[in-house]
Amino acid sequence: MTNASIAKEQEFDLAMVVRGTRRRLSWILGLPIFVGALTYLGSGLQPPLYAAKSTLISSSSTTSGNDLPSGGTVKAPPLPEGAVSQAMQSTSVIVPLIQKLKNANRIDDIERERLISDLSRELRSQDFRTLKLSAQIEPYAAGNGIYTIIGISRTPDAAAELANLASESLLSWDRNRASDNIRRAQDGFRAQLAEIDQQLRNLTIDELERQTLVVRRADIQNSFIQSVILEKSAAGVLSRLSNAVPPIEPESPRPIRDALIMSILTMMLTTAAVVVMTVLDRTIRTEDDLVDLGLPTFATLPRLRQRDIVFSGIVRAARKAGLYEAIGFLRVNLMSAVNNIDHPIVMVTSTAPGEGKSTVTATLADGISASGLKVLIVDADLRRGTQELVWKKFDENGSWHQLVGEGGAKNTREALLNPYHVQVLQVEPNIDMLPAGPSIHESLSVLNQADIDLAFTIWKKNYDLILIDSAPLLALADGLVVGRHVDVVVMVSEYGRTNIKGLRNALHRAQRAGLKVAGAIINKSDVREQQSYGYSYSYRVGAEK
Repeated sequence: MTNASIAKEQEFDLAMVVRGTRRRLSWILGLPIFVGALTYLGSGLQPPLYAAKSTLISSSSTTSGNDLPSGGTVKAPPLPEGAVSQAMQSTSVIVPLIQKLKNANRIDDIERERLISDLSRELRSQDFRTLKLSAQIEPYAAGNGIYTIIGISRTPDAAAELANLASESLLSWDRNRASDNIRRAQDGFRAQLAEIDQQLRNLTIDELERQTLVVRRADIQNSFIQSVILEKSAAGVLSRLSNAVPPIEPESPRPIRDALIMSILTMMLTTAAVVVMTVLDRTIRTEDDLVDLGLPTFATLPRLRQRDIVFSGIVRAARKAGLYEAIGFLRVNLMSAVNNIDHPIVMVTSTAPGEGKSTVTATLADGISASGLKVLIVDADLRRGTQELVWKKFDENGSWHQLVGEGGAKNTREALLNPYHVQVLQVEPNIDMLPAGPSIHESLSVLNQADIDLAFTIWKKNYDLILIDSAPLLALADGLVVGRHVDVVVMVSEYGRTNIKGLRNALHRAQRAGLKVAGAIINKSDVREQQSYGYSYSYRVGAEK
């Protein structure tokens, strides 16, 4: 692949994404507005939550409580990384905090009970939302830094009181770390004193040994008393930097902020989803989609409004909608494709049912007849013929007349088996129609038995053009059988529905069967998107069936 072709492909892909984004612009803009409005209303219904912050500072010291000093203060060992955050979620801090909250007079009874209940539940689940901790730790200094305790409550005073009480509980936990070593030393002193007292109660020891034990006991007793004094002066590595103050503004909800955030997020997600949908959407939408298939586009037909079809019928509704401007292009392109053929036979088909081939056939016949040419429509979709329904509301007073012979068949199935005696229904001046007749499942058997070449040769003498409404190529083999006996085949693809892969498969089948596919029609196109592609014609509505 050359650089030029790569650049062209990338340009096409970008254009495809832009078109897909424009096509779904209402979703990209509407959904974020809707979500933002819901978020705004939902935020307004939420109770306000206030956040107060209390700050502690950590400064580790080399002094440890492992060896009792002769005087001064015993400090706790340095804090390992993550120790404070773990402590804030432990029973060592939360349980004393809950006890303090029970006696907190600055918090009203209802909010106090709620905080106690929330903290108890969060302690069990280890998912804390009422109390949070943030840390700014100095690099290469284990545990040294600033810790911020955030209390969240429904009232400003309760939030500040919660943060301060949590700080007190954390400071108490840190001081207890320093006291642990002293308490262990005290336990050792008590054990030694008990051992000496046991020895002194022994009456068999001599006086010198007794005096030695007494002196030793006095030294140990003195060390024990020092440890008791040191326990009261034990200090942790944490100290209070600032107390929490009641906040003025609530932390949440903030309806405008929340609505904007949700709207932006929704728009980003919606846009991403639209891009993905556009890239994955491999349906026919523009003439460019047919380029790689080697098919010229005869016309792009817009969609009809359903109400116009109900009140006027398909053909008359198409006239009112200005569809004939597009049908004019189709007529010119089609007649150019069969310009050198006398009494040409054109088969109109599609890949699957419902893509609008019958509507296109009828409106095309109407457009051709307006130029003075005589047209015969043959409904060859023997299982699902719809031409009779298409024309019924347009002209319910249509009259039968003889095509060839006397009397004879009034539907395609019977006419193919006996092509010398056929009657047709005149649905409009210059337009005759041979309906498919009652639906049959053995349609392929009928087509194989019939001499289709003979039938078309006899019938086309009376018309300038015959239009064959055939069964879809991927649904039945009927179209492949009929297509061998026509001059050209026109494929109808539905805008936004016909899959490119399905159309390619249909074309491969047609090629293997020897059909001459002259071009394609994009049916039921979106008017607004067509305008975005730069087309000069503005259609209000288009083909519906």
